[in-house]
Amino acid sequence: MTCNLVVAYNQYMNWDKEAIFKALADATRRHILDELSERNEMTLYELTVRLLMKYELSISRQAIAKHLAVLEGAGLVTSRRKGKYRVVIFNNEPLKDLLKRWIE
Repeated sequence: MTCNLVVAYNQYMNWDKEAIFKALADATRRHILDELSERNEMTLYELTVRLLMKYELSISRQAIAKHLAVLEGAGLVTSRRKGKYRVVIFNNEPLKDLLKRWIE
């Protein structure tokens, strides 16, 4: 079991910089991260409503789900089931790690 913990720890410490920059290159994905950084945890429905109201984006939940898949692939968000809903959670560790390399 200890080996599995080490593997899991190393997996999260080696962020794919290219995937992070690709995810951040899109304005909609940056809006998603802005919203999640304010509330940290939202359902897909809540996130869709906030994007529609605050940024006046004409975007479907399916399109937002595709953006979330890119963000999740970069490690910037995670998701989990909470009852019958999918909850999206902001993960700022990849950004901290990336910036720490440049700042220190």
